[in-house]
Amino acid sequence: MSGALEAVQAQLVVLLQAHGPLIDLVSGVFDGPPPRADYPYIALATGASLDWSHKGGVGRELSLALTIYDDGETAARLHRLMALVEEALEAGLEDPEGWQIVTFTFRRTRILRRTAGPWSGLVEYRAKVLRV
Repeated sequence: MSGALEAVQAQLVVLLQAHGPLIDLVSGVFDGPPPRADYPYIALATGASLDWSHKGGVGRELSLALTIYDDGETAARLHRLMALVEEALEAGLEDPEGWQIVTFTFRRTRILRRTAGPWSGLVEYRAKVLRV
């Protein structure tokens, strides 16, 4: 995992935990799948870091995925939580130490459900960063 990916993921956790309407509805925001957590909760998936360097500098394109797990009877609460995640990240990110965020963009959402088990809602973003 690149230093840029770690720094951006840490900032995502902080921003989500600081968003009152969201944090009031989930048991926690975790930087990976927790061993035990009450539903609903948010876990960051391990992101991907691709080379985005250019002739004069080092850059990374980061794929960021947040998964919300919920055991509700319907997806209604999950839809609300996904909207709150987007709201919490709407203002974007600050430049992490040693990196400049060039773009931070929403990519997509999707909802999955297995026949047995909780709902999961995926919220994906992409960030392009340059080392400073």
